Amino acid sequence: MATTLITGSSSGIGWELAKCFASGGDDVVLVARSEDKLQELAEQIRNEQGVAATVIPADLSRSENVDQLCRSMKERSIAVDTLVNNAGFGALGRFAELSVDRQTDMLMLNIVALTRLTRLLIPDMIHRKRGGVLNVGSIAAYQAGPNMSVYYASKAYVLSFTEGLREELAGTGLHVTCLEPGPTQSSFGEDSGMGKLDMFSSSTMSAAAVAKAGYKGYLADDDIVIPGWKNRLMVTSVGFLPRIATRKIVGKLQSV
Repeated sequence: MATTLITGSSSGIGWELAKCFASGGDDVVLVARSEDKLQELAEQIRNEQGVAATVIPADLSRSENVDQLCRSMKERSIAVDTLVNNAGFGALGRFAELSVDRQTDMLMLNIVALTRLTRLLIPDMIHRKRGGVLNVGSIAAYQAGPNMSVYYASKAYVLSFTEGLREELAGTGLHVTCLEPGPTQSSFGEDSGMGKLDMFSSSTMSAAAVAKAGYKGYLADDDIVIPGWKNRLMVTSVGFLPRIATRKIVGKLQSV
């Protein structure tokens, strides 16, 4: 029996990814700040899929909590086969006006926690020669994002890190995939402030559809999964435009 750990699994894409892996027969470890929501999901998974669902509430924007999460799993004799780094958040606003603490927390969660957790768990995966990592990025990775500069930069890191790690682990038997969704029906829009933008509200995919695409892509050992033809078209189009043009376009679309 394989075990999959999903961060940020209390809602949205993380919630749906947990259901995908459970439906495939994996035991799941559910991690997020909201214990009540995690318990709700765990009960649903146990009842519907008949697999084990372990709840570990944690705020992963603190490095010490990443380490504590790993210690907690070791104490429970849980060996993680697949790590799904889904936890993350964004914030719409000018860099000089957004809270410095909020932007620092964003980097800690979107980049540092993802990197640290991967580093702590992947040696055992390599030793067992199975499993891997599914990182949830964003199509924001493909261009600069004025008025969300830190968020876009953090997702560029996730894409680059995933591609580099995949190449390092070639031949080990591990899967390393980056899921790059566009606007998605989840709490992200409201939490980040992007939900009020036309570019977000007019072309969202369901979290279930995004998760299903990511799950299938991971099983197929795809390197990058961009769900939805509109999102794929957007990413392709970016490649034909000068970077100065794309950042000006995005800046206008995200004007605050």
